[in-house]
Amino acid sequence: MPTCKECENEADKLVSVKVDGKAKKMCEDCADRARENAEIAEESESVVQNMMGFKGRR
Repeated sequence: MPTCKECENEADKLVSVKVDGKAKKMCEDCADRARENAEIAEESESVVQNMMGFKGRR
């Protein structure tokens, strides 16, 4: 059985997910959490940029 790099638990199948520009293999639960965290970080960055009047993108 493969082992998830994030939670160290055995999983039936590992999913490859890009986190901070690097591909990591993790179980589906950890992959869902990583995607949610990335979406939240993107939204919060957008809100801060709007507050500061930033017009461009990185």
